[in-house]
Amino acid sequence: MVKEIKNGRLYFDGCDTVELAKNYGTPVYVMSQTDIEDKMNAVHKDFLDKYPNTHAAFASKAFCTTAMLKICEKNGFSIDVVSGGELFTAIKAGFPGERIEFNGNNKQLSEIEMAVDYGVGTFIIDGLQEIPLIEKVCKEKGKKVNAIIRITPGVAASTHDYIVTGKKDSKFGVPLDDDVFFPLVKQAIDSEYINFRGLHMHIGSQLFENDAFVKATNVLVDNVAEIKKRFGADTYELNVGGGFGAIYINEERKPYSFFLDPIMETIYKRFDEMGMARPEVGIEPGRSIVAEAGITLYTVGQIKDVKGIRKYVAIDGGMYENIRPALYQAEYTGVVANKADAAHNQTVTLCGKCCESGDIIIQNAKVPGDIEAGDIFATYSTGAYGFSMASNYNSNPTPGVVLVHNGKSAWAVKPQTYEQLMQNQEIPADIM
Repeated sequence: MVKEIKNGRLYFDGCDTVELAKNYGTPVYVMSQTDIEDKMNAVHKDFLDKYPNTHAAFASKAFCTTAMLKICEKNGFSIDVVSGGELFTAIKAGFPGERIEFNGNNKQLSEIEMAVDYGVGTFIIDGLQEIPLIEKVCKEKGKKVNAIIRITPGVAASTHDYIVTGKKDSKFGVPLDDDVFFPLVKQAIDSEYINFRGLHMHIGSQLFENDAFVKATNVLVDNVAEIKKRFGADTYELNVGGGFGAIYINEERKPYSFFLDPIMETIYKRFDEMGMARPEVGIEPGRSIVAEAGITLYTVGQIKDVKGIRKYVAIDGGMYENIRPALYQAEYTGVVANKADAAHNQTVTLCGKCCESGDIIIQNAKVPGDIEAGDIFATYSTGAYGFSMASNYNSNPTPGVVLVHNGKSAWAVKPQTYEQLMQNQEIPADIM
């Protein structure tokens, strides 16, 4: 097991978390390579090895570091990037360009130039004015790129509004109005700089039911048939996105097969009925790969007991390194790592050090009755959208990331220093 309690302490991928806190300082993100690779092996078992002509691209927005992308490369994954910064990280990691998918609803010209120069394998078109930008860059560089078009399938998934992306009212995807979608498809098909390969969707994140996936997949296939009818164009790739749920509190994690078997059955059945060759099918798991593979270690500081109301336990991190509770009421659990075998029967509010009333990490955290300053608190399932959404709010430097694997540990990302926090600031003497 990745998480174990031994001698009263929490161990994570074979490492004593109290010693990790001592050696690397807190707050610190800790990522388990073992857990990441276990999840990737599950994707191989339930999808890549089970169905031919498939690929899985890690949604790097969930956790994007050079070390993580090396793990992806080692385990036969492609990657999905949504910004120039994520693409630059991939370039620095030496990740193969042909296994990169470039997503994003407002790609900048400089980002497109970087992607074309590096030989990115697939552009996922998500803007009505994106094709002319791609054509401009490709014409200047004498290149042609593969592309698929992201649609808005009009299917609302059951999750938080901030992470629903497939309903009609969304900033993501191309609306399926006839006078919008099909002219864009024709523009891609007719372009001398774009090799149109198919369609893409992503309906949301942290999903635990499969019915919305099946509905959205049928919408994808309906439009494949219509594209063939209108333009005579074949579809070579369908990307059904990600969004498979991870465990934060007490959710029931579903195997990848729970989502992917019905999707693949739908695709196989529909394409066989249409008499069309089955396309390559891609998925984009992110959170489900890394969420449970991460913990965050904190040192307990001030404790404030508001009589008859609640007890606040302050830690040395906060919303600057985990914005999710404040942003969309995300819930977590954890343990006092140096008292891991003690009864956690006291309810407190675990709060951060930021100057915000909403800086709450766990509203109702269970801790031992003798929790005190200097204890080490470990928050579970912080591997996704913790480090990647960190900020410098209140001029706090962003924490580092420690990679652990079978009892060994090393920096994957060193913590930001105060000097690095200041390095781009100037006092403009000429106008002051």
